[in-house]
Amino acid sequence: MVVWIIGLSGTGKSTLSGHVVSQMRQSGKKVVLLDGDVIRTLFGNDVDHTIEGRRKNAERLSHLSKFLSEQGVDVVAAVLSMFPEWRLWNRQNIPGYVEVYMRASMETLLARDIKNLYARALKGEITNVVGVDLPFPEPENPELIIDNDEDLVDFSALTEKVLGLDAVKKSMSV
Repeated sequence: MVVWIIGLSGTGKSTLSGHVVSQMRQSGKKVVLLDGDVIRTLFGNDVDHTIEGRRKNAERLSHLSKFLSEQGVDVVAAVLSMFPEWRLWNRQNIPGYVEVYMRASMETLLARDIKNLYARALKGEITNVVGVDLPFPEPENPELIIDNDEDLVDFSALTEKVLGLDAVKKSMSV
């Protein structure tokens, strides 16, 4: 089973993913957390943030998720996931694949911009920032959409929503 938590930088996907993984582990599940930035580092930062580099990282994340799932390890992935073709590939190739889309307004993302990505991109200081100069096609049919314009301290309600998805419940009961 793979839970693919999608969203722009600052939507809360890494935080939510960490909570979901923690709950699954407390239930005795073998689960791994994959984060797009961590995978970049794990592979030696050999891809950049251009469309081509992002596409290569997306391919790695999808194939790694499928591989782990086939080994009986559940995966929770916190990923930007800007390529609809890779989301489709996941649906067609990974049994138990579910998408959770976390979204927030640009106003909220700018307020949370701890990496200073959006501010620098809007000033023209950097390029290849998804949501500013690179498009972000929203997922068409995610199993769950979470609007996260609030600065949450407690993610337990959102964690329960993810854990309540049919594929996740099925995995948790095995």
